[in-house]
Amino acid sequence: MKKLDWLFLPMIGAAVVIGIWAVVSATVARTLPSPYTTWQESKLYVLQPFEYRGELDQGIGRFTWLSLKLVAKGYAIALLVGTPVGFMLGLSRFFTKAFDPIFQILRPVSPLAWLPLGLVMFSGLKENTSEMAALFTIAVCAMWPTVLNTAVGVRSIPQDYLNVAKVLRLSKGKTLMKILLPAAMPYMFTGFRLSLGIAWLVIVAAEMLTGRPGVGGFLWQEYNSLIYSHIILCIITIGVVGFVLDRLMSVVEANVNHILNLPALVRRGVARLFARTEMEPVNAVS
Repeated sequence: MKKLDWLFLPMIGAAVVIGIWAVVSATVARTLPSPYTTWQESKLYVLQPFEYRGELDQGIGRFTWLSLKLVAKGYAIALLVGTPVGFMLGLSRFFTKAFDPIFQILRPVSPLAWLPLGLVMFSGLKENTSEMAALFTIAVCAMWPTVLNTAVGVRSIPQDYLNVAKVLRLSKGKTLMKILLPAAMPYMFTGFRLSLGIAWLVIVAAEMLTGRPGVGGFLWQEYNSLIYSHIILCIITIGVVGFVLDRLMSVVEANVNHILNLPALVRRGVARLFARTEMEPVNAVS
């Protein structure tokens, strides 16, 4: 029985929440759709998840896919920018003293403040202004956990590791790949995981303000149309997708050592394959 706790206990929790929702919709907040009403009014979007009926009238799966594509682009930019900046903060005292105060000032700024700036910055583009502004907002807001956790990881590397690199006369590139990167990787993945959660949060706000098709844009349209059941559908979708993304990142984080060793394993496998092919003609001659 205990082996199935991971299944039964969440089901019990979900049943309790649905029960509270039904009671509240029937007593305190009568304008709030009940669970049954929400399903009846939203099942078309769930049962036909990838149906296209219009730009802002699509299945919930299609809306989610549009949002995830934009999140993936902005998240990639955040990692590409945030990781090197984090290494610079961890390695250079001069860089830290010069830029850390600026980062600490910019870090708490809300996505709702960055998005208008992005729209202004990319207003000269004839097309894709809203997309570029959304990418800018996602990247800026999502990169801070990566920056800070990478910096902490680099600073926590024991000095003995760096001394060994000096004794072996490793180049800067080899020191980075063989010592700094593996030692800081657990901290970095913690930052990557937090950055992904923030990126998913920001995309909803960005779509709501720009009117782009996606989960956030659909939520905002249904709010203006006073279709509250679809708002609840969007909220559930946002939560489920965020949970899945976090679980996927936790799996990657738990297997980071295997992932880092994958290129070495591939090289060994290829070397063994070539060694076997070279041995076969010799055996045939003998």
